[in-house]
Amino acid sequence: MELVRWEPFEGLSRLHSRINDLFDENAGRARALPSAPAGAWLPPLDILESKDAYLIHAELPGMKKEDFNLEVNDGTLTLSGERKPENLSNGVEYHRSERVHGRFSRSFYLPQTVKQDGIKATYRDGILEIHVPKVEEAKPRQISINVN
Repeated sequence: MELVRWEPFEGLSRLHSRINDLFDENAGRARALPSAPAGAWLPPLDILESKDAYLIHAELPGMKKEDFNLEVNDGTLTLSGERKPENLSNGVEYHRSERVHGRFSRSFYLPQTVKQDGIKATYRDGILEIHVPKVEEAKPRQISINVN
């Protein structure tokens, strides 16, 4: 006769594991808008600030320059575009798809302390880097203190 160890919380552990699996399956949709139709998404980005400029990094993996647009209008910087699903060959079908596709638009109000005509962007390895320079007056400067 084989000795079997009794685990009183084994059922709870399996339930916990199944719930985690459910969330893992939907992880690719985590960046989708909660109230938006299926397929809507927002590319993740970082906004950094230095004394001279703001720097925005947007993740746009697998996209070509022609798939998105960057424009400034009335103090608003807008990144928009569309990520399309791959065209599959005949006889090929998805077993699982976690990457979100569809149209997107991200807008940012620019402070008056930036030079809108000096904005530059580069796209490399799926990352769009937007450089937004500050105007000279907005940069911090050291004030000398006179001692009498």
